Amino acid sequence: MTFSIPIQLDSGEITLRFEKGSFLPVKKYPLWQIRSGLVKTSTVLEDGTVVVLGLWEKNNLVGRVLSKADPYQVECLTQVTAVPIKLENNIQFTELLLQQIKEIEELTIIRSHKKIDLMLLKLLAWFAEKHGSLTENGHLIDLRLTHQDLADILGTTRVTITRALGYFEQQGIITRLPLHRIVLHKDQTWHYQI
Repeated sequence: MTFSIPIQLDSGEITLRFEKGSFLPVKKYPLWQIRSGLVKTSTVLEDGTVVVLGLWEKNNLVGRVLSKADPYQVECLTQVTAVPIKLENNIQFTELLLQQIKEIEELTIIRSHKKIDLMLLKLLAWFAEKHGSLTENGHLIDLRLTHQDLADILGTTRVTITRALGYFEQQGIITRLPLHRIVLHKDQTWHYQI
């Protein structure tokens, strides 16, 4: 999949829209700023293993110039709008890069837990904090990520994620809704014991 028709803004920027599952053209434009949506940066090891390098959202920068990974790809996990950034543009790189370092740290800590169930619960809490909307029952995570998306992010299998989500639902920690949406019940999350 590729991007749709560019939108010309007053500032002269060209904002491009990408559909879920499409990839940002990082060879054509080596640096992007995400304006809306969620993307995943990843690489593939020699044995075919997908390694998720990060999850990026509004105002984050992604691109080949920020990574040593080869191959390097930026996949849209939701519908995304993004702006290709010229390296000579005078934007606040320091502030944006410091924010990205914090994001990488948060994801590294989540992935460092020894048990997949706890990793998944921490990831859901992270998504709820960043992308959730508060409802009567908890935080609605409306990213519509598949079990395979979650498995790739955590470096596990789809079957393991499916099993863990089923367990969380039985325990009343989450409610699964159609279209891969999840409600994370706030009161139950902090009492979960593995």
